[in-house]
Amino acid sequence: MRRVFEGLLERAMFSSRWALAPVYVALCLTLLVITYKVIALFIYEITHLNELTLNELLVFVLHIVDLALVGNLVLMVIFAGYENFVSKIDIANQSEDKPEWMGKLDFSGLKLKLIASIVAISSIGLLEAFIDVGSKTSDEIYLMIFIHAVFILSGLVIAIMDYISGITKHHP
Repeated sequence: MRRVFEGLLERAMFSSRWALAPVYVALCLTLLVITYKVIALFIYEITHLNELTLNELLVFVLHIVDLALVGNLVLMVIFAGYENFVSKIDIANQSEDKPEWMGKLDFSGLKLKLIASIVAISSIGLLEAFIDVGSKTSDEIYLMIFIHAVFILSGLVIAIMDYISGITKHHP
């Protein structure tokens, strides 16, 4: 009786990973929202192209780059998270367009890619603030710099921890 109960419990626990599937579906839908925002921003800016200053044009381009990085980040989380925690994406194995890192990115690698993407997105936000000087107060810019530095420091700490963890795995 105990083995039957244990088997049912373990099967239920193992199957609970599928509770994450709707999260990844929502992230896929989020990609559509990001795409919509890029297209809407592009159409708006193109229709006002003659009115744009050089700084406004640069900020527009940075917004597009920023949204592309966010989209890439979401895609990485979808693929790596789903494959690491829910199920393999078998259809990708038959595609010549399968990203090289797909199926090879473990949780540790995902953390590093996420923090690198966050630092890049934060960098773009800072660059936008520096280009569009009047849009932020000095205090807001200092806060942005501080937050950016915290992201960089966090990334370095995570990378060092992963490096040390890798060494201890191979040399007990």
